[in-house]
Amino acid sequence: MSTDDKDENSRQGIQSIEVGVPLLRVLADHGAPMMLRDLAIESGMPAAKAHRYLVSFMRTGLVTQDTQSGRYDLGTFALELGLASLARLDAVRIATPVLDALNEEIGETVALAVWGNMGPTFVRWIESRRPVSVNLRTGDVMPLLHSATGLCFAIYLDNPTMKKRVEEELTIAARGDHPRAPRSREELAAIAEETREHGLVRAIGLVIPNVNAFAAPIFNHDGKMVLAITTLGPAGLFQSAWNGPTAKAVLKAAQAASRQLGWRQGKNPAKK
Repeated sequence: MSTDDKDENSRQGIQSIEVGVPLLRVLADHGAPMMLRDLAIESGMPAAKAHRYLVSFMRTGLVTQDTQSGRYDLGTFALELGLASLARLDAVRIATPVLDALNEEIGETVALAVWGNMGPTFVRWIESRRPVSVNLRTGDVMPLLHSATGLCFAIYLDNPTMKKRVEEELTIAARGDHPRAPRSREELAAIAEETREHGLVRAIGLVIPNVNAFAAPIFNHDGKMVLAITTLGPAGLFQSAWNGPTAKAVLKAAQAASRQLGWRQGKNPAKK
């Protein structure tokens, strides 16, 4: 057998596995146990054929069946596979290609931020193709309440530490130390409401005058915010409309990265 023939055979795989996998995908997407007829319809497979695959999947632990209702669901081995896969995920590594693609698409400076010991911290930074006078780089910590990145974490990252930090920052802002930051719970709630409506934060000259930005949250499989994806640019050139191409591209990129981390639409709306 030639090398080409061997390579072709190695690519052929096992067709029966490929035929049966849609049943597992339907179960995963449905989010609840299913009757055979519904499972067969959604997977585009005759019920008798679907049943044969399900029997084999039950023998391997990929599928389980409730003895009383007869409904099928994902089994213990499917859970083990999912947990093992999630344990291998690296949010920054997975989001980096998405960030690269966003930079190519919109031509603006883009960045990824994590919640670090000091606050929202940039861990990836890609410059715009045009000069931008912004003294920010990888490793910089952003203000919590007067930057798009910081507000994104303040609104979406729901934990006791964040609540304490928000209260402290509101107290500081109320004294006038940060004139561009919200100074009360009510002002922050208004920003959060706008964020819920659009799915991302918009900052008009908050950190640096005449520099605007968008930031959107990236969620993991639990619906917990793990990263913020941010883009910024000079006010005269940066497309800051809520329904403009830049806002849409940032939101799309954040959702794409979230889906790769196991997130499903509808989890973890803005909390504040």
